[in-house]
Amino acid sequence: MTDNEDSGGDADGLQTELFHPESGREPGDTNIRRLGFDVHPVVFPAALVVVASFVAATLLLGSQAASVYSAVRTFFEGHFGWFFLLSVNVFIGTILFFAVSKYGTIRIGGVKAEKEFGDFSWMAMLFSAGMGIGLMFYSVSEPLYYFGTVPGFFEAEGGTGAAGSAAIAQTFFHWGIHPWAIYGLVGLGLAFFSFNRGLPLTFRSIFWPLLGDRIYGWPGHVIDLVTVFATLFGLSTSLGLGVKQVNSGFSYVLGDVLNVAQIPVGTVPQILLIAGITAIATLSVAAGLDGGVKRLSTLNLYLMFALLAFLIAVGPTVQILGTWVQGLGRYLNVLPRLSFFTGALGEGGGTVSGWTVFYWAWWIAWSPFVGMFIARISKGRTVREFVVGVLFLPSLFSTLWLSTFGGSALFNSLQGNGAALDIYTEMGQTYALFGLLNQYPLGAVSGLLATLLVVTFFVTSSDSGSLVIDHLTSGGKHEVPKVQRIFWATTEGAVAALLLYGGGLEALQTAAIATGFPFAVVLLLMCYTLYLGLRREYELLQSEQFAERIREMADEEGIDVVTSREDVVTDVRDGTTDD
Repeated sequence: MTDNEDSGGDADGLQTELFHPESGREPGDTNIRRLGFDVHPVVFPAALVVVASFVAATLLLGSQAASVYSAVRTFFEGHFGWFFLLSVNVFIGTILFFAVSKYGTIRIGGVKAEKEFGDFSWMAMLFSAGMGIGLMFYSVSEPLYYFGTVPGFFEAEGGTGAAGSAAIAQTFFHWGIHPWAIYGLVGLGLAFFSFNRGLPLTFRSIFWPLLGDRIYGWPGHVIDLVTVFATLFGLSTSLGLGVKQVNSGFSYVLGDVLNVAQIPVGTVPQILLIAGITAIATLSVAAGLDGGVKRLSTLNLYLMFALLAFLIAVGPTVQILGTWVQGLGRYLNVLPRLSFFTGALGEGGGTVSGWTVFYWAWWIAWSPFVGMFIARISKGRTVREFVVGVLFLPSLFSTLWLSTFGGSALFNSLQGNGAALDIYTEMGQTYALFGLLNQYPLGAVSGLLATLLVVTFFVTSSDSGSLVIDHLTSGGKHEVPKVQRIFWATTEGAVAALLLYGGGLEALQTAAIATGFPFAVVLLLMCYTLYLGLRREYELLQSEQFAERIREMADEEGIDVVTSREDVVTDVRDGTTDD
């Protein structure tokens, strides 16, 4: 047990006394503190060296690097698609088991932990960090792609209503429960081992049941380094997508729609946009979690609601709502079979290798970033409350968003003028959203609002990523210096810009897939270690030792509590021994 906290009648002290491991180590106790930095002596410099080497190789090798990246991506998508699909299904089963089992009543942070953020702020932050940029990028273009090229799992003729139904179901599949199950599992594991066990807020801590104090040695260093790479490259992929869409949005709305300014589209303008948006993100991250990230995340959610409500109101309202209901039914109907569909027997596996495997690898690569951020803001919630909040509510909102934008695009293709599909076909993915909005009243206004929303998602993603990488490279400390947060916000923007310049989006996506594979193995191990941790916590909560310690606390504070062990545990969980 750690002996630097007085348990007394304090709930945090009780958690330390009974639940924290017997270790003399503290998060960041070997850190180097110089020039305003507070960094881990191994993870921080090693991460800088490897990331710098990867970026340098991309720039120096040029076209050769692009060829290598293409070959690497083809290899992983072609040979390990089955592994990604199976792994994510295991993650879903694991997190649902934790929620519905007896472990669902365990509270993150301990029996008396209080929520740091209200429900609305919590939902806003986890959703903004989760997939905002991706939804903006793919919500129109992905359904339109499937409308013309129907996924092999479904039997439908392209360009028909049946193709539209298949397109919505397949898009729901990619943006629904599966990605949020990955995020939720990672977030739950990190939150539990950090807040309930007092271990560093890094990935090494989830291996405590297997490694013990060795998490502070080289095994832990390697785990955290892999996590840094997965986080940085997964985040860079999202930032690369976001900045391309921002560039296209300004060019289309200001040039083609309003004809007030001709905005060039290309690598150089996108790098300049990254620099400008990163500067805004740096100011936000310097303000901290509550002052910057929370406020921007809340703004994001309001902007999303505004744009969503606008299109539902001016668009084909009845068709949007009908698409949502029908899409949910089709999605839930095919979900069990589609989750295990690999296309290995030649029955249309192109969607699996080209889309599903990339998405699953991207979500896994991004899961350290999103999961750690969710963990950081989720103290005080029960396991069951956490899973319901992270797994189902964002998934449901994603389906409504996709039905509104993707459904409107499909309706325009089936019963409208077909302009949305034409713009997507002629100008590409990044223009699809703005081409759709221009088919309805105030298209220029809504297009600029959509562009602003992508910018704010860019900023909040960069903010959240900076905080996460700070935790990883500072030995798992919850609070890090402002200078360090600014450093990582700047570094993320620089990496995204340099990789965009050196290898384009292909380099970013390949890096995400390549780091997603080893990290999937880490997450499979985490399913077991988290089970061990929750089982041990539950056993202690039900133990006579815990009940006796509660009775002692009650005697010290003059509180009358029942003596039954089950009732004592329930009283403490519900907070009825507070006064």
